[in-house]
Amino acid sequence: MSRASSLFQLWRTPSNRLLPRSSNFFKGVYIIPGAKCIHPHASARAFKLSHMKLSVEAIYPQPKLNKKENRRKGFEHMHGGLDLSIAFVFTMIKLAPDKLRASSLQAELHMVYVKEKSSAELENLGAFQKLPMVMPSADILYSALKKARRITGNKGIANIAKRERNRGARQLDALMKELAVPLRTYLEEFPKKKYLHPYERSLIELTLGVGRVNALRKKVVSVGKEQASLCSKSSSKREAEEAFSEGMKKVEEIFYHEGKAVDDLLHIAQTFAMPEVNLETPTLCLVGAPNVGKSSLVSELSTGKPEICNYPFTTRGILMGHLVSSYQHFQVTDTPGLLKRYDEDRNNLEKLTLAVLSHLPTAILFVHDLSGECGTSPSDQFVIYKEIKERFCDHLWLDVVSKCDLLQESPVVYITDVDDDDLELEKYRKWGPDGAIHVSVKSKIGLDKLKDRVHELLRIQMARMQSQTALT
Repeated sequence: MSRASSLFQLWRTPSNRLLPRSSNFFKGVYIIPGAKCIHPHASARAFKLSHMKLSVEAIYPQPKLNKKENRRKGFEHMHGGLDLSIAFVFTMIKLAPDKLRASSLQAELHMVYVKEKSSAELENLGAFQKLPMVMPSADILYSALKKARRITGNKGIANIAKRERNRGARQLDALMKELAVPLRTYLEEFPKKKYLHPYERSLIELTLGVGRVNALRKKVVSVGKEQASLCSKSSSKREAEEAFSEGMKKVEEIFYHEGKAVDDLLHIAQTFAMPEVNLETPTLCLVGAPNVGKSSLVSELSTGKPEICNYPFTTRGILMGHLVSSYQHFQVTDTPGLLKRYDEDRNNLEKLTLAVLSHLPTAILFVHDLSGECGTSPSDQFVIYKEIKERFCDHLWLDVVSKCDLLQESPVVYITDVDDDDLELEKYRKWGPDGAIHVSVKSKIGLDKLKDRVHELLRIQMARMQSQTALT
């Protein structure tokens, strides 16, 4: 009869650190069997397990890194052209009472190569659900000024001019650090773009721009150090006071005028922690020109009240709704309206719509408004429709003509439309695309038929996603 030991003693290291900081286990020389441990200074190419003895071959030391490099690389090293970590997995050790001695330990040791980031991890959404808490730029500046002014000069300095130089330089240095440290923390804790899902990466590019927060941090550090140095070299008390006042004013003005980069980061942290788009849940995306009735249809199709997602680059909200059909959950969302123009001329709102369609597995519900009330003529809507359908022809598609009650009441003549012999365009102006469902949210026309078709479309989308998952 055998029993199991609960601990396995690993080799000792001078620093007594066996686990990286991200581990859930306590630091020490013991580890629970079955847990994973990454040793920072050793790796192995081959392991051999004999009957009553465990031997390890080809163990060699790794180059020691300083603390900063360790944090950045996460104990990773180059091996065979790949960024790898050697992860050792120890299974439970069985001890036989009749052979209870060191040589009788039997263990299975597995070597696992762990890549820096797997492609599967990069395809998952949700990084915006773990964003750091960002303070408004005005609050950061107020707090930094308050803490800096508490700094006093060295009372042990008898000379008044020297004491004033000391006080001014210390306060300027404190102000610089109180402004720069939070920015550095935000940059370190904010997810890196290369590890984001392409959809989330698009949102970052549409809002933050390139390196604005880091540029502000570097500027604050540079000007702060320069002004503190000037203050410390003053020849008199008056000159030290003037240098101090000038330095405080410069640093404050820089942060005040360029602090919008921090506020944009704040908006992202607040608004991108929105209802998470689940890649495993079929999503219906409503697309069309501005003011064609997409938001009203989202509210009608959703089970419950849709949630509003406010993006930093728009004053309007993006509705994210959920619907349930046959005990299956689906997502439905509207998108900013598209105008008839080239991609290079599109604004961030339109680019957001294209990002959703490009990077998320969505079915498309294209909404057409032929009533003349949306501000985009049917001819322009037809051009937009043809372009989007050609670009995203691999998506499941459903066409809807909204506000059909207005079409029934009074036909509209469009002066701006060009009369030609294009029969397809003429047919579109009157009825919309072939197979389009005519609905009216206001008059409750065609909504039941639309819901049935939407549920059918989303079930097909789910089957398509499941088949693609099975293939991969």
